[in-house]
Amino acid sequence: MAHLSESSNNDDINMNNLHIEDKKNDVRRSSVLDEGTLRENESESKHEQRLDALKNAYGIMLNSVGEDAMRQGLLKTPERAAKAMLFFTKGYEQSVRDVVSDAIFDEECDNMVVVKDIDIYSLCEHHLIPFFGKVSVGYLPNKRVIGLSKIARIVEIFSRRLQVQERLTQQIAQAIEEAVQPLGVGVIVECVHMCMVMRGAEKVNSRTTTSAMLGNFRHNAKTREEFLIIGRNSSF
Repeated sequence: MAHLSESSNNDDINMNNLHIEDKKNDVRRSSVLDEGTLRENESESKHEQRLDALKNAYGIMLNSVGEDAMRQGLLKTPERAAKAMLFFTKGYEQSVRDVVSDAIFDEECDNMVVVKDIDIYSLCEHHLIPFFGKVSVGYLPNKRVIGLSKIARIVEIFSRRLQVQERLTQQIAQAIEEAVQPLGVGVIVECVHMCMVMRGAEKVNSRTTTSAMLGNFRHNAKTREEFLIIGRNSSF
């Protein structure tokens, strides 16, 4: 009987390992086109609950910094701030796949496609303070192209979430790669981070630049150089 019990325990361990491996496989199979849709298809009642929770939180915050949340100038501030926060994070309401699914076209094109100077506004997830700037996206088509406006929409969806610039840059590149499976993708993001301007280092003129190069943009120096020249963002 002891032997049977030990065998049963081993089976349980093996099953647990399989469940763990399944979860790992699910993570590996997950697509950047679908991730982050935390509020997709949310009901009106759920939206109102979320709004009320944020309003209460902002009211507590105002009182916590020493203000009187009931004084005239602040009476509607919690509601305004709650609505603003939901707008700033509206990227959680839609998946990239939904945006690009009807805008992929078969096309015999082998020229580099670059969309640059795309304005972005996002929130640093470490301090909930804005960072903003410009994005350039380029790709080498492989018999398929994506609608140009959808590139800007991809940038908008990912930027309207709590972010760090490094992840944002990589997500944009991965989304283009998954959507059209091009020969290569390049993304350059240049931003001003208010958490460095308003607090901490207080470096007013600082800019942060990140890049992601996939496929030919990473492995072919001439392709990469062409993109870096064409895709250089304008000053802001």
